[in-house]
Amino acid sequence: MPSPFPGMDPYIEAPRIWTDFHNGLADEIRAHLNRTIRPKYYAGLTPYVTYETIEVTQRAVENIRPDVGIWQTARTPLATGAAPVLDAAPVTSTVTHELPFELFSVEIRMAGAETLITSIEILSPVNKHRTHDAHIDYLRKRRELLRSAVHLIEIDLLRGGLRPPLDTPVPKAPYYITLSRANRRPHVAVWPLALNARLPIIPIPLLEPDPDVPLNLGEVIASVYERGGYDARIDYAQPVPPPALSPEERAWVQLLLTNLLEDR
Repeated sequence: MPSPFPGMDPYIEAPRIWTDFHNGLADEIRAHLNRTIRPKYYAGLTPYVTYETIEVTQRAVENIRPDVGIWQTARTPLATGAAPVLDAAPVTSTVTHELPFELFSVEIRMAGAETLITSIEILSPVNKHRTHDAHIDYLRKRRELLRSAVHLIEIDLLRGGLRPPLDTPVPKAPYYITLSRANRRPHVAVWPLALNARLPIIPIPLLEPDPDVPLNLGEVIASVYERGGYDARIDYAQPVPPPALSPEERAWVQLLLTNLLEDR
């Protein structure tokens, strides 16, 4: 069953779904582009490893591999003698527990030469969290790309967090797509997307004089939604995940989902 939303589905922004969706979207964009841009170019996935703070449970602790371990190699008795008296720790505390996870961007390269032509960045919550290492790393990467001869596309399908900076104000919207062509900087094309708007078909620039190739984001995301089985994972009877919707958005979502639940 397809998503009931005509554009981006805000329920996908839930933390338990987002990382799976993020990497599925990168993979689907790669597949769509490779049907069009070969043999002169190819699209590939580039991983970025970051860390996510998690709440420690006993099961999570059991899955951790220690740096130092004690192993039994044979049934040899321990050395005899007086056992030392151990000093019990007077207090206990906690440390931040983090687990690694991968995020992917899509890169278009010239076949053979491997020259990077276009970088497609899909923003994730860690990229938009001021204090997270991934936010600092992303801004550094973004700055390097904007100083280079590489085209940069940023896909921001998250309503929360800090937006990548733009010098000129743009209309306020929950979602944005930006395109910075290497030969047109500092000018940037921006698609502000309302919650009830369809997702656009955006141009993907290559090397001149090769023409842009179209990327139908609505078609791509519909495919990711179906392949990810999100209709079975999302309970549309629950509220939209944070951040809070505006009164107008809330009324529109309520009407949309009321009709959906009645049809079911």
